[in-house]
Amino acid sequence: MSSPRSGSPSPLRPLPSLIFASRWLQLPLYLGLIVAQGVYVFHFWVELVHLLEAVFGNSEALQALISGIGYKTDVQITKINETIIMLVVLGLIDVVMISNLLIMVIVGGYETFVSRMNLESHPDQPEWLNHVNASVLKVKLSTAIIGISSIHLLKTFINAANYDEKVLMWQTIIHITFLLSALAIALTDKLMSHSAAPADH
Repeated sequence: MSSPRSGSPSPLRPLPSLIFASRWLQLPLYLGLIVAQGVYVFHFWVELVHLLEAVFGNSEALQALISGIGYKTDVQITKINETIIMLVVLGLIDVVMISNLLIMVIVGGYETFVSRMNLESHPDQPEWLNHVNASVLKVKLSTAIIGISSIHLLKTFINAANYDEKVLMWQTIIHITFLLSALAIALTDKLMSHSAAPADH
């Protein structure tokens, strides 16, 4: 005897159909994140051009970098030094990591909450998209946020002389909170997957 669920799916009633179609209201949000991604790309290249110009002795580019990273010293800086390079490069890495976070939210969120993109046969399909769901996406986002927080904390420690002790303390506490939250999310996801496993057999 065939299952009542086999064959073509029955059409939804008007109200459930409207509620289900409301997921497309998220589309402008993901398009807005793509625009934000473009802003980050532009910011990355502006900082990179300033860094290259400062290396070749452009004083205006050097001052733009110094003001951008919040680097302060009692000695007037006339040429770029290792600390400034390190802070700028960490800032560039920070932009890349935030950009990666945006991609995960845009692609994973759209695939999970809006519509399938049918990328199974595409050669550039992200590996993590094969098994993406709301739980996996949540763990990956929390991991990405920890990476971003780590970069910010490292930048602060390198430039610690220009920060108040309370700022250093609170940034460290917030970073530890992110770590504990990510561990709790990963542990909860693992426990839920184990508890759901016997039901699959």
